[in-house]
Amino acid sequence: MGVLRKLLRFFGIGSGGTLKELARRLDLDFEALAAVKPQYRRYTIPKRNGGLRAICAPEPELKKVQRRILRRLLKRLKSHPAATGFEAGRSIVTNANAHVGAAVVLRMDIKDFFTSTRRSRIRRYFLRIGWNRLAARLLTDLCTYDDGLPQGAPTSPRLSNLVNYRLDVRLAAAAKKLNAVYTRYADDMTFSFATERPRVVSKAIRQTKLILADYDYRIHHKLKLSIRRRHQQQRVTGLVVNERVNLPRKKRRWLRAVRRHHQTGRASSLTQQQLAGWTAIEKMVADQAKQQAGIPHCRGSMS
Repeated sequence: MGVLRKLLRFFGIGSGGTLKELARRLDLDFEALAAVKPQYRRYTIPKRNGGLRAICAPEPELKKVQRRILRRLLKRLKSHPAATGFEAGRSIVTNANAHVGAAVVLRMDIKDFFTSTRRSRIRRYFLRIGWNRLAARLLTDLCTYDDGLPQGAPTSPRLSNLVNYRLDVRLAAAAKKLNAVYTRYADDMTFSFATERPRVVSKAIRQTKLILADYDYRIHHKLKLSIRRRHQQQRVTGLVVNERVNLPRKKRRWLRAVRRHHQTGRASSLTQQQLAGWTAIEKMVADQAKQQAGIPHCRGSMS
């Protein structure tokens, strides 16, 4: 076996799962898998806070393969508990609940998160979980675009959590030393502190910048960095966390007004279908907040 591994390394293949094994795991014909072309449609959509977001949507054939990769290869792999986005059993409520009742809530945003998650890191991840060089390269070709994760591919959210496991470990450890709680929802990082100590908050920002730099990430310095204290409205992933997890008061009042307009037949800013969507979100927040209200969380951990 040792001689075989040396030969595989000599020919640049490496040991681990083969292309044939990859095709079998995906339940695809090998020739058909190898023939899939990583092609995308590029367009932009408005961001919630202004500006445009670039979307790279995979062509239908590629998207089908990516969904198989997600379902058959990535679904059961382990992400860090602090990563609350795109994970089964975790949500914006899970993310917000960890920071309820804090003296200070610090939020930072990773700039160009998906596209800054480099192809080389994705390839190393596939090698690390057991695929040989040829299989890892094919998987990387199928899941990346223009040297990063394409925002629009079904595999990108899950891969962004898996490949950043070590990043989350380091940020959670840094938070623990500062007696803080850390969570991450995609590119949105939150630290919360039981006491108000400006020097500690400043140290958390400095350490986060240094750790992110090791992974080719940067934070939005002015636009997305927020420090909120108890006397201010503290929001985490769009939810208020001062005393309990809830939609912002302004949003709740707006929804009540929209419902009254629908009930009285007046013109409304939402269609019936859109209102139903918002009602479902409101119910989800209320139900999950009630379920998670009794879950203890301590400064510096997500366990």
